[in-house]
Amino acid sequence: MVDISFILKFLKFCAVGLSGMAIDFGTTWLLKEKLRVNKYIANSCGFILAASSNYILNRVWTFESHRLQIFSEYFSFVGISVAGLALNNLFVYFFSDRLKWNFYFSKFLAIIIVTLWNFGMNFLFTFK
Repeated sequence: MVDISFILKFLKFCAVGLSGMAIDFGTTWLLKEKLRVNKYIANSCGFILAASSNYILNRVWTFESHRLQIFSEYFSFVGISVAGLALNNLFVYFFSDRLKWNFYFSKFLAIIIVTLWNFGMNFLFTFK
C-alpha cells in the first residue's frame, strides 16, 4: 500500500512543476519565437531556469528539507535535472522532428515523462 505522505509529496511536486512549466514554456517561447534562438538552446534555457526555481520550492515546500548541505542538495537536484534535460531534449526531438508532432505538444509530453523521472530520483536521492 502506498503511503499517503508519498502521494502528497508527489502532488506538491506536480504543483511546483506547474510553476516550473510556466517558467519553462515562457522562457522557451520568448527565446525561440521572439529572439529566434535555436529551439534546443531555447528549450534548454527554459528547462534550466525552471529547474532552479523548482529546487527552491521543492526544498522548502514539497520535501521540507532542513539539511545544512544546501549546495550538495542543489547540485544533486541540478544533476538529476540535467539528466532530465537530456531526456527532455531526446523526447522533444523524437516527437517533434521524427514524428512531426507540434513542437509545443511534444514539449508538453516530454515534461510529463521527465516529471516522473525527476520526482523519483529526487525522492530517492536528493531529499531522502
